[in-house]
Amino acid sequence: MTSRAEWHDLPRPLRAAVEERTGPIATARALTGGLNCAMAAALTAADGTATFVKGTPLTNSAARTGQRWEALVNPYTRAVGPRLLWRVTVGGWELLGFEFVDGARHADLSAGAVDLRLVAEALGDVHGLRPPPPHLRVPSFAGRWAGFLETGELPLLHGRTLLHTDTHPHNLLVTADRAHLVDWAMPALGPAWVDVANTAVRLMEADCPPRDALAWAAGFTACWRTASAAALRAFVAANCRAWTSRVGPVGARPSNDRFAALLGLL
Repeated sequence: MTSRAEWHDLPRPLRAAVEERTGPIATARALTGGLNCAMAAALTAADGTATFVKGTPLTNSAARTGQRWEALVNPYTRAVGPRLLWRVTVGGWELLGFEFVDGARHADLSAGAVDLRLVAEALGDVHGLRPPPPHLRVPSFAGRWAGFLETGELPLLHGRTLLHTDTHPHNLLVTADRAHLVDWAMPALGPAWVDVANTAVRLMEADCPPRDALAWAAGFTACWRTASAAALRAFVAANCRAWTSRVGPVGARPSNDRFAALLGLL
């Protein structure tokens, strides 16, 4: 996790620029979830209005790229996640301010959890999102995996659905009646079933038995009708090759076994 700065650590001109948009900040509660942002907090203004703020120094090019994508796709993801309220670049930092999801907690993806239904409903809503226009140049999901796909596999992972691609529980905020999908820093255009497959792997990481995770994923009948066996095998193979290259065959075995379990959907 990137080391975190707190609200009062930020340059005074940056805080002033935020308060021009929020009003005077009465309280700032640091948030510890997430991996890449250097600052994340729930800011409450004097009038009681709360805003979720995340940010990064301008020197962190990777984090800035993620925040740029969050801002660009936000108009197309508001049906499933919070609205971006403002974007501020001052004092060597860039901050994004989002609607605050009141009363939210991170999703529980373990076996039998009540959150699984809400997460499924949110992913179903993702499948209905209007994709951003071509001029935004949202990355191709297939292109992201080009270094791990063999000849003939690359076209199998092309698609036009807007994907989140990082459905970690920290990116799934659950309230009483719905799940919100946040942190759209890694969007891609690809097959509709990809986010379902990735989330099924997350269920297994939460100790959900593979058979239960596959049964949950199989409930997305519409998106699986568009998935060929060859495409799913290419997806699994690319992920396994990537993990193996990153941590070696022994270290990759637990993750690779979870991805391989997805072949049970064929």
